[in-house]
Amino acid sequence: MAISYARARLTTEDDRRYQAHVEKFKLQRKNQKAIRPPRQRDIFGGQAEAALRDWLAAQLPLDERRILEYEERRHRTAQIKYRELDALAIIDGVAWVFEIKASRTASAIRRAVAQLNETRQILHLLFHRVGVTILLVDTGIPADSAAADALMASDRPPPRRPEPLDEVLAALPQVQRIEDLAARSASDDQVNLMLFSVDDIIALAGAENLALNWEDDDLDDEAEDEPPPEATLFASSGDDDEDDDNPLAAALRKAGLK
Repeated sequence: MAISYARARLTTEDDRRYQAHVEKFKLQRKNQKAIRPPRQRDIFGGQAEAALRDWLAAQLPLDERRILEYEERRHRTAQIKYRELDALAIIDGVAWVFEIKASRTASAIRRAVAQLNETRQILHLLFHRVGVTILLVDTGIPADSAAADALMASDRPPPRRPEPLDEVLAALPQVQRIEDLAARSASDDQVNLMLFSVDDIIALAGAENLALNWEDDDLDDEAEDEPPPEATLFASSGDDDEDDDNPLAAALRKAGLK
C-alpha cells in the first residue's frame, strides 16, 4: 500500500487544532477497552524521558514545537495525523529529532528506527537535512544470545524471549552507536544510537524521584499484548516495550487520558 505525506507543520502542545484532536481521543476512549493503569516501568519511562530531555536541553537549543501535524495519503484517501517528538533541535537549518525509550529488549530499537524513518520522511517536507537519534535506556537488555537464553532458563523468565542487543544491531546496519552527541550524523542512511543505563538516569534525576520498584510489574507481564488499533495520534512511549506496540494506548497516556 503506497503511503505519502503532505502538509506537514510543527506546532506546540497548546495548538488549538491539536487540542481538538486530543478531545476526539477522549470521546473515542469511552468506546475502547479499558486501558490498564500505568506500571512502575511505565512511570519510570516517562521520568527517564523527562530527565534525558533536560540533559539534551543543557547541550542543545530544543524547540518547543514538538507536535508534528501531517497529512497521510493512502490511495485516494487523506487523513490528518499527529505525532509527538520526544525532543527537537533546529540548528543551522538541520532538524535534529530524538526518540527516547526505556526497554529491557532490543526490539525497542527496531520500533524506534521504523518510527524515526517515517518522521524523517515527513520532516523532509520542511527541512532539507534531518538527523535522527535514539536515546535508549537499558533496563535489562541481554547483551547477546547466551544472556537471552540464560534469562529464559531462569526461575522467573519473561513471557517472551527478549531480543539481544548484538542481534538487533547486526540486523540493522543503519543504526550506528555513538558515545557523544557531537558524533551524531544527519545522514539519511544513518540512525544514531546512544545507550544509557538505569544508573545514568539515577545520576541525572535522583533515585528518590524515580519509580524503581519493578517487581510487581514483572508479575503482570504474563498477559499477552493485543494487536494495536489504528491511531491518528502517535506519542513516543518512554516506558518498557509494551506501549511501543500499542500507539493508541501510548497516545492516551501521553495526553493524560488514561
